Amino acid sequence: MNFGTRLKQIRTEKNLTQPQFAELIGIEQSYLSKLENDKSQPSAEMFGNIIKALGMAPDIFLADLDQHTQVTLRHIPEVSQFREGVKTRRVHHARRYIFGAAAAAALGFAMMLGANNGIFFPNNQYKYVSKGVIAPGEGENIFDQYSQIQVNRMGAKLITMEEMMRLTAEFESTRKRRLTVESWRDRGSVYFEQVPGGRRMFELADKRYVQSEQNRILQYMGALLAFCAPLVLVVEWRLRAAARRITRTSYK
Repeated sequence: MNFGTRLKQIRTEKNLTQPQFAELIGIEQSYLSKLENDKSQPSAEMFGNIIKALGMAPDIFLADLDQHTQVTLRHIPEVSQFREGVKTRRVHHARRYIFGAAAAAALGFAMMLGANNGIFFPNNQYKYVSKGVIAPGEGENIFDQYSQIQVNRMGAKLITMEEMMRLTAEFESTRKRRLTVESWRDRGSVYFEQVPGGRRMFELADKRYVQSEQNRILQYMGALLAFCAPLVLVVEWRLRAAARRITRTSYK
């Protein structure tokens, strides 16, 4: 919007005729007509008088003026100050976009890295195996040593061979109860669990990389954030550049 159009807009909003508006400002009607038709430009003093008579802040009046008009009125201190303020705000705005985009991209990469390395959610699945329930007073290697213990007892003539075979068979059929547990949690190479009749010793049998569903989602979100953050910055910059080109072209 040019200066004359803006001045006429304010007069219309106030429901004033040209003579009434000219009297309010303290100028001749003919001069007001020239201003409204952009046949004359206000001096710095006249602009101040207009703003003072209207009781309006310079920024509010100038906010709707186009760039070309602001350039033609740059001899007015208020206009120069307004333009500098606009430039400063644009710089701050651009910095916020840049820093925001950089922070978002860094966060996205951190999310992808964290998902890949299992920092937030585990990616390794652990397989533990227990051979059976260890009764109170028995050693941890009872399932590996039971047969040898009975052989030793037979050798010491504490039991007969028939008793040894019976005890071993009975142990194999009633005590050995293999249990396999898969867990996302690393519980070390061995851990124990209290159960009815004693305790179970679980030994690590396998460890494999299996990306969890949470990490897949986290990785996808991180990639989206890392890609979109700079893309938004580029689009915003191009829109600003296009707007400036349109403005310059319209006044050539």
